[in-house]
Amino acid sequence: MTLIKSISGIRGTIGGRVGDNLTPVDIVKFASAYALFIKKITGDAKPKIVVGRDARMSGNMVHSLITGTLMGMGCDVVDVGMATTPTTEIAVVKESASGGIIITASHNPKQWNALKLLNSRGEFLNADQGKEILEMAEAESFEYASVDELGKVSHKQYLHAHIQSILQLDLVDLDAIKAARFRVAVDAVNSVGGNAVPELLYALGVKEVFKLHCAIHGNFSHNPEPLPQNLTELSSLMKSSRADVGFAVDPDVDRLVIYAENGEPFGEEYTLVAVSDYILQHTPGNTVSNLSSTRALRDITQRRGGDYFAAAVGEVNVVAKMKEVGAVIGGEGNGGVIYPASHYGRDALVGIALFLTQLAKSGKKVSELRAEYPGYFMSKQKIELTPDIDTDAILQKVKERFNGEQVTDIDGVKIDFPDKWVHLRKSNTEPIIRIYSEAKTQEEAEEVGKQIIDIIKELK
Repeated sequence: MTLIKSISGIRGTIGGRVGDNLTPVDIVKFASAYALFIKKITGDAKPKIVVGRDARMSGNMVHSLITGTLMGMGCDVVDVGMATTPTTEIAVVKESASGGIIITASHNPKQWNALKLLNSRGEFLNADQGKEILEMAEAESFEYASVDELGKVSHKQYLHAHIQSILQLDLVDLDAIKAARFRVAVDAVNSVGGNAVPELLYALGVKEVFKLHCAIHGNFSHNPEPLPQNLTELSSLMKSSRADVGFAVDPDVDRLVIYAENGEPFGEEYTLVAVSDYILQHTPGNTVSNLSSTRALRDITQRRGGDYFAAAVGEVNVVAKMKEVGAVIGGEGNGGVIYPASHYGRDALVGIALFLTQLAKSGKKVSELRAEYPGYFMSKQKIELTPDIDTDAILQKVKERFNGEQVTDIDGVKIDFPDKWVHLRKSNTEPIIRIYSEAKTQEEAEEVGKQIIDIIKELK
């Protein structure tokens, strides 16, 4: 069992011993630290905090603990219930709240849960803020409210408002989507997307929706990470239903994966590429993705006359770079689309609306659209970590081994070769070193990744 405390939040498996897993004691301590931090930065003795969660099985338990703790710390809580991560982010802004907590372990299996922490803009806290909360949690210097100062809770729903804001985006063309009479298949992996995605599709005017794993109970029918090996049923449904396009989301609906009419995956890396290409045709400008994302975004951006910038892995880092360079679109290669015209957060619902508009206006099939983009292949491998492994020392040795190549070390070590690249970094959410590599063929991408793994094993 595992508990991971990092600057991006706290994540762990449910049950077990305190301090080793995500137990009720750990949840209360971390929620208390967050409330203390919000009070400190706002100077407000009774700040308003938005709380939302995905549908995973432990969600109700964790939600009750967090809501009660925030009230005990004297915070007023706006409970948006089961909601997507982007819906919760939007609710923070609409409520003029001081912050928010999203209860979700994203793509992790059902035994995991986590707390994602937001600021008053509905965006993730930065590294320094996350570090401060970790220190507060460790110190346990909490002072809880007296009975007369306890916080109150109100219950609101924000999905409808979220969808309405998407429909009003200038580059979402409802008439074009309706005229295309799309038939769409959806795999929502038994979480909040089971409600949110179909509701959006119907609002967009999609002709027919084929639902797969849209019952919302959190006992995921397959591994919830939206990768091809976990989406075989969606691939089969595409063929049997003769749908025009398929969409798969993760449990909190901030990642979007697309399937073509022939049952083939569009490629999670190419969700952002395709949406960015559409945006850049109408809004020329810059783009941003993280170091582990495909070069195809750089190619598309330059083709459309813009500049591409790379950021360290993590949504907060991508958002910071997007603001710095004035990017019109950005995100992460795991299917995360961040469109500032909507909000600064990964949003699968925004991605769906923009992609359907692009597809409708192009008059092409999904497979034909995919064929227009540069052909790169990516390999995602990993090495399990044990407590005795000095990860930083290993990364430094790898950096030294390849000092003749273009090396970037703002986040782990990325080695850029002329025709391929490989990126090594310690995960913030799992006890592993992630090794991402990309090349012109799948075999070459996997081979360069394996070469790095062999080097790491040699250095351990």
